[in-house]
Amino acid sequence: MNEDRKNIVIIGPAHPLRGGLASFDERLSRAFTEAGHHSTIYSFSLQYPSFLFPGATQYSSEPAPTDIRIVSVINSVNPLNWINVGKALNNLAPDLIVVRYWLPFMAPCLGTILRKAKKNRKTKVVCIADNIIPHEKRLADKAFTKYLIPPVDAFITMSEKVLADLRLFNSSKPAKLVTHPLYDNFGERVGKEDARKKLGIEPGLRIILFFGFIRKYKGLDLLFHALQILKQRPEFNNLKLLVAGEYYEDEKPYQELIQRLGIADRLILKTAFIPNGEVKYYLSAADLVVQPYRNATQSGVTPLAYHFEVPMVVTNVGGLPQLVPDEKVGLVAEPDPESIAGKIERYFARGETHFLPYLKEEKKKYSWQKLVDAILSF
Repeated sequence: MNEDRKNIVIIGPAHPLRGGLASFDERLSRAFTEAGHHSTIYSFSLQYPSFLFPGATQYSSEPAPTDIRIVSVINSVNPLNWINVGKALNNLAPDLIVVRYWLPFMAPCLGTILRKAKKNRKTKVVCIADNIIPHEKRLADKAFTKYLIPPVDAFITMSEKVLADLRLFNSSKPAKLVTHPLYDNFGERVGKEDARKKLGIEPGLRIILFFGFIRKYKGLDLLFHALQILKQRPEFNNLKLLVAGEYYEDEKPYQELIQRLGIADRLILKTAFIPNGEVKYYLSAADLVVQPYRNATQSGVTPLAYHFEVPMVVTNVGGLPQLVPDEKVGLVAEPDPESIAGKIERYFARGETHFLPYLKEEKKKYSWQKLVDAILSF
């Protein structure tokens, strides 16, 4: 028997739940298995009450992965369930629990489970903190986050912003900054023309892509204004914006803005959840990925763009400029329409061939093994 083999439990979303967190957790479980460890995901039987979930559905229509152990048992709003799950993990006594933390709403549930699970005095807990201070703040956020921290032994963050936020709550617990690994679980890049044909996009266009769910902090409205600026320039008469992602807030203000700006003819709207099996077509169809965020910590879209080798324009907020070296992997704009439009214009003036060599080199840093090593080093 391999004495270095660890029994690891990941607490976080996984199939049949959908979205970036679930994709990450499933890929991390595979990375632990590839490194010779035993890995199980403890996911949610109820992640959000339906009235709190902003999208159309929380559940994937795709088949369950066959190479990952997933136990869907956590009810995020039932304290008796938290106690029972914690006791079950205490009895299981894994060497390590890796818990995802992305929203203060989850802190009472996760904090209670971890307190119960650690009563065996064997299990260690490492928290991967996607956010410490959320993008959209609510009254109890600080109190909830303070409740999560005590049973955690160490933290992983994927941006300097989240690490700094963590230090506002706790300055003593070990913490490491690790670059968000590549989302390499969506298949390989396909030819640009093949991808566009699959999506029904006519050939010969310049396509910029906004990818991911739509919320105010992600700045899609800023990109609409930038598109209107570029529409006035004859050299961009073949430019279109492909919006691929689900509305997580009221769609009506966006539709009104489209009409007011007169940009409907420059938009390709695919505003529904993008299944995992189709992600590769959207990234492969794009000339450029634009992340016009008003604020950010890190972004799962960035490692996705790295994997499919698509240059980026990002705004100068949160950890985005550190992830996308300016004038190399992409371009960094200020979070305003004029700056975003100017950087899109500069990208097409320089051309893809300038950015690709830097992008191919930079993506080598985005390794799942580095994340596994960082977690286990605690």
